[in-house]
Amino acid sequence: MASAPLPYPVRVRFCPSPTGNPHVGLVRTALFNWAFARHHGGTLVFRIEDTDAARDSEESYEQLLDAMRWLGLDWDEGPGTGGPHAPYRQSERMDIYADVARRLEEAGYAYKCYCSTEELDARRNEARAAGRPSGYDGKCRALTQEEIAAYRAEERTPVVRFRMPDEPITFTDLVRGELTFTPENVPDFGIVRANGAPLYTLVNPVDDALMEITHVLRGEDLLSSTPRQIALYRALAEIGVGNGTVPQFGHLPYVMGEGNKKLSKRDPQSSLNLYRERGFLPEGLLNYLSLLGWSLAEDRDVFSMEEMVAAFDIADVNANPARFDLKKCEAINATHLRALRADEFADRLLPFLFPEEEPTAEQLELLARAAPLTQERMVVLGEVTGMLGFLFVAPDEFRVDEADAAKVLTPEARPVLEASVEVLRDLRQFTPEPIQAALRTALVDGLGIKPKHAFTPLRVAVTGRRVSPPLFESMELLGHDETMRRLTAALERVSVS
Repeated sequence: MASAPLPYPVRVRFCPSPTGNPHVGLVRTALFNWAFARHHGGTLVFRIEDTDAARDSEESYEQLLDAMRWLGLDWDEGPGTGGPHAPYRQSERMDIYADVARRLEEAGYAYKCYCSTEELDARRNEARAAGRPSGYDGKCRALTQEEIAAYRAEERTPVVRFRMPDEPITFTDLVRGELTFTPENVPDFGIVRANGAPLYTLVNPVDDALMEITHVLRGEDLLSSTPRQIALYRALAEIGVGNGTVPQFGHLPYVMGEGNKKLSKRDPQSSLNLYRERGFLPEGLLNYLSLLGWSLAEDRDVFSMEEMVAAFDIADVNANPARFDLKKCEAINATHLRALRADEFADRLLPFLFPEEEPTAEQLELLARAAPLTQERMVVLGEVTGMLGFLFVAPDEFRVDEADAAKVLTPEARPVLEASVEVLRDLRQFTPEPIQAALRTALVDGLGIKPKHAFTPLRVAVTGRRVSPPLFESMELLGHDETMRRLTAALERVSVS
């Protein structure tokens, strides 16, 4: 059941870091934010977390934009779209963060911390040994002017820490219900590095406040940072940053991989590029990813993105980890692939069959005839090169799969190939029915060979593989002359083997 409209405009954000290739967990987060915004007629803000110069790259940034466009997850504000809260790359908002950090410090919500890394490590180890929480112990919370002067005399460069409140923080997670974090488990945290660079812990809440984000839907791995961010949102409201809104949070379940381990972006199975290169449809992949924590109905796994948007309710997201099942992902993609119109299916095959050149009019016409023969047999678009590649190679470039040839094009296949060449040489009507009738008469009736053993050598001879579109239709598409050339070449091969 679809959720009731919210009494205020929904504004959600998707804010990835441009580090490496996009991964499926990131896509799932983008999808849920997109579906939530579209369901409520709200706004999706696409924001780029690129404040880490050592890890971020322009190439990864472009890949993020390309991935979102390929998936069809359009955004309302962000790169290339603009909006009232531009710029939407955090690297272009540094002056904003510096000003907010200064105001937080002036208002007493933040302070300078002069502790060295060695001192922090020693005190953490001591706390662990004593069985106490090992977070920051607040040593610099109330330094005197004399202590500050002494640290400066040592030329220590401070970080800026946010002062957490001394009472528990409770909030209602849209996925997990009411959660409470006690002060000893959420110590003061850094918001600005010693070199003046702002940290994620500052920039995200600041941007959320200024961009008036109403809901934060993100991965479960970020749950522990939520009480810190809520405290910071409240402080930002007190100093006049944003409209005073503290977003509602929903933490999405982990996506698990092999061995029931959390799927890492380093796992090959998690790379979005892998699925693009194999030829998954965007709608098929998104359909499957939506099932990692949510479902349209108990007995229905395949649906359109329009149907998802109409039904999506964050309250229906399951908090339990979701396991990524590649076989199910492939099955759902195959269902979407087979539901395409024939002309649309053929269009989507073009980048795989002709990756470097434009097809000719003759090739397009041949593909339009051939594509329907494979649509029910394929799982991903990339399989088309094996299925139909034999139609689009020059005669001198055609190659038979050697593994298939070793099993099928043996001396035992010689009588089959000889009889086929003989019966097809003068066949005037080279269409599937006459081809099939002639070959059955010559091979099944004439040689007494079962159809499987009779036709498999022919399939390998003309298509190059044991798995192909229907044999007689393939011969028609190749045409009489090219079919005869390939059968003759196969016969010569078995004759000398």
